Amino acid sequence: MTSATFPEIREALRGKRRILVASHLRPDADAYGSTIAAALWLLAEGHEVTAWNEDGMLEKFAFLPSSELVVAPPATPVPFDAVLALDTSVKNRLGTVNEAAVDSPLWICIDHHRSNEGYADLNLIDATRPATGQILAEAFMASGITITPEMATNLFAAISTDTGSFQYEGTSAETFEVAAALIRRGVNVATLSRSLYESQSKRRLDLLKHALVNARFSCQDRVASFSLSLADVQALGVIPEDNEGIIDHLRSVDTVKAAAFFEELPDGMIRLSLRSKDSSFDACALCGQFGGGGHLMASGARIKGSLAEVEARVLAAICAEIESAD
Repeated sequence: MTSATFPEIREALRGKRRILVASHLRPDADAYGSTIAAALWLLAEGHEVTAWNEDGMLEKFAFLPSSELVVAPPATPVPFDAVLALDTSVKNRLGTVNEAAVDSPLWICIDHHRSNEGYADLNLIDATRPATGQILAEAFMASGITITPEMATNLFAAISTDTGSFQYEGTSAETFEVAAALIRRGVNVATLSRSLYESQSKRRLDLLKHALVNARFSCQDRVASFSLSLADVQALGVIPEDNEGIIDHLRSVDTVKAAAFFEELPDGMIRLSLRSKDSSFDACALCGQFGGGGHLMASGARIKGSLAEVEARVLAAICAEIESAD
């Protein structure tokens, strides 16, 4: 792992003409906001910039300024002088971006996941920051880079969502100071918040109803979980982006220490999303047992097996960790 500062990364990119900016599949606002803000920065510095995400630009985030920059990678590989991977803890989470971005002589990663072991040539990883957007915002301001209102809005969206509207552990005084600085640079907080938090589809409401009706409680009500089979997906007509945030409704139950969401995928894998109520339960370590990772209180994994079998294994492991801690 080669650690790098932002000035070192900026210098390494200075002579590069064609730069790809990308982030993880199943993107959230931190992935998109960081990607767009970084792309706008690099365009302003005179580079030819491409922004890719395996999922393209999801409808629910299309309101972000300059969202049209983010597209799905093509089927035919494209050469770049450098690749900047953002908010992505492991390289394979870039999905089809890896196949489309070939022979790049320089890979750079800027990320805040503590499970990131440094897969790039240059790595700026700061797990003390609750969002990659905060790392970028602080780096831009420290380096004297002009943050336009469009960049500020994307960075604020990244920080707001990854901190749970400034509620999660990891939200610090510096987080609020960065947010204030972004507001001074042109963020309309009310308009952005309506788009982020008050514009959900009816599909997502139907999914929430399904989750609440079918929620399961185990380990003396200290673990809440729900699952979504492929049959459920077809019956409800939901799409992957509808899933985000559903798990937090289960975590909010007063007795719950950990909440788990199991999603059956078409490739025979089960996607696990795991959230903890506080730092006494390490979601990252638990997901690490199944080949995943992420943050102390929010992590995930993809596990091979049937939905019922994976649920049983993971829930047993969660309960064992909670009982051991107690």
